[in-house]
Amino acid sequence: MEAQSFSVKRAEVEFHNFASFGEPERAIAVYEEENRRRGALIRKHQPFLEPLSPFLEIGSAAGHTSYMLENEFGAGGFALDISADALRHGALLLDRWKWSRAPVRIAGDAAHLPFGDGTLRLVLAYQMLSQFMDIEKVFLEVKRVLMPGGVFLFGEEPLKRLLTLGVYRCPYPEAMRPWERKLFDWGLLGYVVRDVIGARQEEAFGIRQNHTMTFRRWRRLIDKHFAAYEHELFLMERGWGERVLRRLVGLSGRWQGASLLGGTLTAMCKKEGGGVDARYDPDAFENRLACPDCGGPLGRDGEGALRCGRCPFSAPYEDGVYNLLPSRERRELYPGDREDTIDFSLAGHEKRLLDGWYALEGVFGNKYRWMGETASARLTRVNPGPLRLRIRGHADEGAFDRGQTVRLEVRANGSRLGVWPLARPGLFVIEAELPDCSEYKIDLQALPAWRRPPDARTLTVTISMIRLVGDFQQGITPPAEG
Repeated sequence: MEAQSFSVKRAEVEFHNFASFGEPERAIAVYEEENRRRGALIRKHQPFLEPLSPFLEIGSAAGHTSYMLENEFGAGGFALDISADALRHGALLLDRWKWSRAPVRIAGDAAHLPFGDGTLRLVLAYQMLSQFMDIEKVFLEVKRVLMPGGVFLFGEEPLKRLLTLGVYRCPYPEAMRPWERKLFDWGLLGYVVRDVIGARQEEAFGIRQNHTMTFRRWRRLIDKHFAAYEHELFLMERGWGERVLRRLVGLSGRWQGASLLGGTLTAMCKKEGGGVDARYDPDAFENRLACPDCGGPLGRDGEGALRCGRCPFSAPYEDGVYNLLPSRERRELYPGDREDTIDFSLAGHEKRLLDGWYALEGVFGNKYRWMGETASARLTRVNPGPLRLRIRGHADEGAFDRGQTVRLEVRANGSRLGVWPLARPGLFVIEAELPDCSEYKIDLQALPAWRRPPDARTLTVTISMIRLVGDFQQGITPPAEG
């Protein structure tokens, strides 16, 4: 089984670029709360975890927990995420929190870590293992890079809920309909939804999620690969609907309760062995790394770039981040200013825009342009083979004020690709197959049009990326007829 498809990796890059600081104040509040919770657990289990350096956090997003380890715990190490932009945006936290130390930030793949065997004392992973179809492959990779006696701390991973009808998928609370929100507040919504609340939105974006892991399955996986472990269970207790059941059947604090009602698991798993010198010199961090193309040793040149001693691979130090993804993946996940991509966060993107766009707005990964009722753009093929059109945007609450469904029609070179209904406000991604051409004129038409006084513009939706992609993305909602 493939741990994570390339199309999911692409969706991760785009999503975490947006999600890391697309709404800065909201993101920072979330990061502060997560660090309080995670820091308390690390302190509670610190005797089992020690020493903390060198550490690696995989799936770190903006790297906020790695910054906490550096500054509150005095540890040293690395923050790794597949989204280089999320890591770049995270530098904002140093000023915001008045911190001076930062981890080495690396764009990389958790299933193919660019580290040598036995080079790390602690590996952390929060809320990210469930985004791999084969979680054991990540376990094996983490075990490879851990020193003997090293610890793998994975946290806040969802436990499969057995007590549910599994009727449908529900979005995050802010996108819920009034009746859904009421059931959510009462603690009843979990009894009818198919999986973790909010999974629907990330799945629609193209991120596949694995919510098949019960507490028993997690334990079997831990026992197979690690010599000892400590864990914490956090059970669902939202509203009277879940509180009452827990008290009726005496489920408080037990794994049976997490299995029935769902919850999250945090575990600290120790690799067999010990007695290895774990001292870490941050000025020689490259000694822990390995080339993602050939596995050879990496060194730093006079300009600070990382270069392989065996093959031509190199990674410049770009805005505080080293991109250590394999070369082929790096070219496709980070195309830059390329003729087949309009990324609104990149300077120069406007040269591929035609009519119907307003001025650029937003911050960090949330760079976008409003469109009126129609807008156009031009893209040129770069790679051979079948292509699909991928469009990322956002439907504002204002578009739904009259109770209408937002509809977005897409045409390529005059041919209609489809009409996509958007039933709720929030981020959306659509994809459609394209005819075989060397160049594409993309026409978008959105309804309903609306205004928000005193703004005199006629608005519909915002768009943040339009690009050609070269492989079929499973699971994207197909266009409706009409």
